[in-house]
Amino acid sequence: MLRSKLPFLRSLFHRENYLLIHKYYSQKVLNISDPAVQTYLKHLMIEYDTLHIKARRTVEENKRLHEIKPIVSVLEQRIALFDSIESLKELTKKDQKDEEIKQMIKEEAKIYLGRLKEVDTDLQSILLEPYLSNGGVILEVTAGAGGQEAMLFARELFELYEAYAQYKEWEVDIASVEKSDIGGYRKASMLIKGIGAPELMKMEAGVHRVQRIPATERSGRIHTSTVSVAVLPQATEVEMEVLDRDLTIETKRASGAGGQHVNTTDSAVRITHIPTGTIVECQQGRSQIKNREIAMEKLRALLLQKQIDEQSSKINSERKTQIGSSNRNEKIRTYNYPQDRVTEHREGGINIPSLKVFMQGGEHLEELQESLLRQHRYEVLMAEVNDFINKNKIPNV
Repeated sequence: MLRSKLPFLRSLFHRENYLLIHKYYSQKVLNISDPAVQTYLKHLMIEYDTLHIKARRTVEENKRLHEIKPIVSVLEQRIALFDSIESLKELTKKDQKDEEIKQMIKEEAKIYLGRLKEVDTDLQSILLEPYLSNGGVILEVTAGAGGQEAMLFARELFELYEAYAQYKEWEVDIASVEKSDIGGYRKASMLIKGIGAPELMKMEAGVHRVQRIPATERSGRIHTSTVSVAVLPQATEVEMEVLDRDLTIETKRASGAGGQHVNTTDSAVRITHIPTGTIVECQQGRSQIKNREIAMEKLRALLLQKQIDEQSSKINSERKTQIGSSNRNEKIRTYNYPQDRVTEHREGGINIPSLKVFMQGGEHLEELQESLLRQHRYEVLMAEVNDFINKNKIPNV
């Protein structure tokens, strides 16, 4: 089967054919006519055929086969279209005096080229479609530069993510909240679980800058402050078994506001991981069981993050990489209240004209995250292409 496809593969990626169709439609984000991309796509087809004919496949091979099947399916459609175009080109080389036949060839070519445009759009979508897993993350919001104003915005940002999680129908548990004197948040964290939560919420990691006139500012001067967001991965079941060893679990009465019940019940939970000295607490709910569950999830996330940092051999941990030093010039997004707009500073991001609507945590945030994920997927794909070319030392690419 593979040998029968090779002539069409050469036709599929032939430069003349790309020049033939290039004028009919604008180039998309991914340049499929790039020789390196062409080579990589041919490699995917050969890889698919090799895996497909294997009598026995490993779990990883089955997973890989499932991943590349949609891509190969679209590429096979392109092969058939290019084959039809080649047939029409052969007809045009013959001495055709029949004007009716000439017109039919012209119309058919137009149909094939139009269909080719649609197939290429499908190919772009499949190649750049982000993978969304069913999992969870620990999201932490920390007030940065700007004093009380930063703490107030930290609370608004935290509530934005709560609302967004409800919009996405994700499961949310508040892990911890440290309030300021005037109702802001010095630091707060939540557990978020659901389809797409790990990938979408990862896009929120970094420094968020807010520009607005504080209610207490008499001069009407615009104040700039920052809030840092860190997103930590939750451990898998296998990782949990390792991370849950050597723990000390203590219960105590919850402190702070919350009514008589909170203050007279040993509902607060404190867990210490003895080997690393990592300590987490949870006293948000009235149920000791629920607080323990949340504390364990947070501890696992923190320990898993430590493992990731050690394995990556980076000077700074992932959290520090995400949130920087909370300086005003280290930002991923700006919330400008006087101009009522949200400006995304990362490549692939989109700007939102209505800040008030954005802060409600609905489709605008979803659209922004998906745009950033597509850009991330593009960068990952191009890295795969370049790695393949370099690893195999393919010349003239």
